[in-house]
Amino acid sequence: MASFSNSSQVLNTAVHETSPTVQVRHLNYFFGTGDLCKQVLFDINLNLPSGQIVIMTGPSGSGKTTLLTLIGALRTIHEGSLQVLGRELVGLSGRKLVEVRRNIGFIFQAHNLFESLTASQNVEMAVELTRQFDTKRACAISILEQLGLGERVDYKPGSLSGGQKQRVAIARALVNQPPLILADEPTAALDKQSGRDVVTLMQKLAKEQNRTILMVTHDNRILDVADRIINLVDGRLESDETLDTFVAAHDPQHSEGHQFIL
Repeated sequence: MASFSNSSQVLNTAVHETSPTVQVRHLNYFFGTGDLCKQVLFDINLNLPSGQIVIMTGPSGSGKTTLLTLIGALRTIHEGSLQVLGRELVGLSGRKLVEVRRNIGFIFQAHNLFESLTASQNVEMAVELTRQFDTKRACAISILEQLGLGERVDYKPGSLSGGQKQRVAIARALVNQPPLILADEPTAALDKQSGRDVVTLMQKLAKEQNRTILMVTHDNRILDVADRIINLVDGRLESDETLDTFVAAHDPQHSEGHQFIL
């Protein structure tokens, strides 16, 4: 695997965009204060152009979810610059941060569905953020059908399997066709076919609708949908490779001397 001794160098400049969906520069992040302060992200530099699926891997505790939530405007940035959808998040007011988040689709392991609402109603709540009240049910049913839940639209979460709940959460994140989708282990609760259906839909969105998708995963089965695979280790961005380069570097016949943890 390629490694980089100077983390201030922007990784993977093969795809040039004058205005990437996400641009990270010299980003540092800390947990705690004073004697308990611990740095968890170190000088992160990254561009995410429109229309790309980028998969982020690395060992547990390496800072992947922290970086994902910073990009999603869910945490306050300590040092550096982070531009998302053309807006600098550093110093942005709470109201403006909410506006940024409304243009991001979030998919997390915990589905966080409302138990008292049906699958359709859970998705419709997201549609209401765009004030499309007249079409919200049609939009919700359409995306649920694409995710194989056409016969479960009026079921409440208590009547759905874990995998079906996760697909409802994914439908809620995708229904408004956000320009940026942030996914943390989106296939963790899904079987092989369901997981494949989900990432295939994401791939279609990225290519046909020019969406940007950043996905954290340990699921080796879905790496093939990525345009790039970045590796975060101990809070440092160690490598950023195209899929072809990644496969070549980690082919058992050519991977001697390389160590990579998903």
